[in-house]
Amino acid sequence: MNIRKITENGIEIAIVDSNDILIYDTQSALDLIATISYQTGADRFILSKSAIDEKFFDLKTGLAGEVLQKFINYQAKVAVVGDFTIYSSKSLKDFIYESNHGKNIFFLPDEQQAIDKLSQI
Repeated sequence: MNIRKITENGIEIAIVDSNDILIYDTQSALDLIATISYQTGADRFILSKSAIDEKFFDLKTGLAGEVLQKFINYQAKVAVVGDFTIYSSKSLKDFIYESNHGKNIFFLPDEQQAIDKLSQI
């Protein structure tokens, strides 16, 4: 895992690059939040979709809700970057739509859009 910190509009954002799955359960999400916060001091994160276990995107597992609640509880804002058009689940599409219209969790197609979104809120 490589963590880069950038500052955009005076806001620090941690960009996490990893070839490994970093979030596969609630504890791994908590560990990631703690690691990023400790190493960077940032409370806004950008993660690649590939760093999150695929079961996260099957809403029936409950993993997405549990993990995202941890980010909210620890006052961390996160943008997940990747191609979400590959999913056919209407529930997931609605979940992503609602998240993108909130203030804490975003699902965006690329890193620049994630930086733009996290540096505005």
